[in-house]
Amino acid sequence: MTSTLNDKTALVTGSSRGIGRASALGLAREGALVAVHYGRDKQAARETVDLIEKDGGRAFAVGAELGTPGAVDQLFHQLEAGLREHTGETALDILVNNAAATTLGDAPEEVSAEQIDEIFAVNAKAPFLLVQRALGLIPDGGRIINISSAVTRRAVPPQIVYAMSKGALDQLTLHLARHLAPRQITVNSVLPGITDNGSAVFQIPEAREQMSQLSAFKRLGEPEEVANVVVFLATDRARWITGASLDATGGSLLG
Repeated sequence: MTSTLNDKTALVTGSSRGIGRASALGLAREGALVAVHYGRDKQAARETVDLIEKDGGRAFAVGAELGTPGAVDQLFHQLEAGLREHTGETALDILVNNAAATTLGDAPEEVSAEQIDEIFAVNAKAPFLLVQRALGLIPDGGRIINISSAVTRRAVPPQIVYAMSKGALDQLTLHLARHLAPRQITVNSVLPGITDNGSAVFQIPEAREQMSQLSAFKRLGEPEEVANVVVFLATDRARWITGASLDATGGSLLG
């Protein structure tokens, strides 16, 4: 445990696995109290909390299925209760918008209107509503970190709707960075490349090899490598960075 985020509080959405879990662990190791959000898998979120506590950190779980009616209110009801229980107040210093939904590799011609609505509800609308709700809790000097994607910079037709939604998230970063600058609140995006989040596809050797070739280092990214960028942006060391999109792709965008 270190102390760069002592007395800070954080909410990481979608932190029951992958980049979200690694980010929650990283923030807790720096001293932050972390609200571990999950959509459906309460047990996985509990495992994240247990990992943090075994490491000497502090955390609690909050559950809400983002993209559904009332989810933001449900999440913040639990968040504020948890913050009061642990700190006596409801200040939220760091918000990490990580939770996301993705398409299943459908060709653009095959994407339904319902799929578009579902993806945008989770990846674009929910982060906007979360920030909107959180601004009453975030003190001056706070941090908002949006997890975007390398597909906003690279053409991947089967991921067109996902890419569009993450492009919208990048616009949220840009405009909020200007809007919140008078309060010294920084807003930044992190762009991961292909990162091994434990999904079934990463267990297939041929798929791993093919995906590895996209990185300049010819390997897959690890969640902790992206989380390190998130943690950096959450600290005072990144106070002069705002409105930025940080490439955490392992050189996948170099061409």
